[in-house]
Amino acid sequence: MYKTILVHVDGSAHAQNRVEVAARLALAQEAHLVGSALTGLAAYHLPLSPMDAGAPPVVVPTEELHAHADRALDRFEEWVRALGLASYERRRLDDDTETGLCLQARYADLLVVGQDARDVPYLVLNSARPVLVLPPAATGEVGRTVTVAWNGSAQAVRAITSAIALLRRAVRVHLLVLVNDDNGATHGEQPGGDMALYLARHGVKVDLEARRGTTDNGAELLSYATRTQSDLIVMGAFGRSRLREWVLGGVTRTALKRAPVALWMAH
Repeated sequence: MYKTILVHVDGSAHAQNRVEVAARLALAQEAHLVGSALTGLAAYHLPLSPMDAGAPPVVVPTEELHAHADRALDRFEEWVRALGLASYERRRLDDDTETGLCLQARYADLLVVGQDARDVPYLVLNSARPVLVLPPAATGEVGRTVTVAWNGSAQAVRAITSAIALLRRAVRVHLLVLVNDDNGATHGEQPGGDMALYLARHGVKVDLEARRGTTDNGAELLSYATRTQSDLIVMGAFGRSRLREWVLGGVTRTALKRAPVALWMAH
């Protein structure tokens, strides 16, 4: 079960969809929902170096940034109350989105963000908790029909095990294994068989499909999720930091840029 869900609240055009999906999930899980608005003020609080001693003072628009965040949180409260969610809180934090959400996610079971946010790669790769990445058009309840991507990796294990409570509630779960020449030995004689059995023992109604991978497994994964009418993909996230430039693995990059459905990701 998920008892604390953290959702990013901002002034974007798709914020309402994101908040409503998070609120519906909180209702289904009997969870507490935290709406977090980040002002970005941390960037203004960095100390000046001695070389900047003669620079003109920086005028920080503190009141404007606080007012913008408060307006977003006012709308957050309106949306969650309209859905009948009683257990929620609003939280304004003077921090940048990346650092602030990752810190708060440590005390939640799940972080919910929008696919169109520029900070998503950092959040997915640095959050201590799973991240639910929602496309702009996501509405309603997610997790009724789910595609689970299994490649035998530790990242995929973390994503799948963190999603167990959601997978149990799903009407149908498709476990997809894409076998390539470079990962055939990882999957054994029956690719995906052990993971399918693991999920079944947890009460998940799972169908296993192992198929030959392609030169673009990311596109194949998204195509499969579309054909099965999945509203959620559960998958591991791959990437590394290169001097603050977040370099994503191919499948992760494709999913984050092009997925038409929600992504449940863990690194």
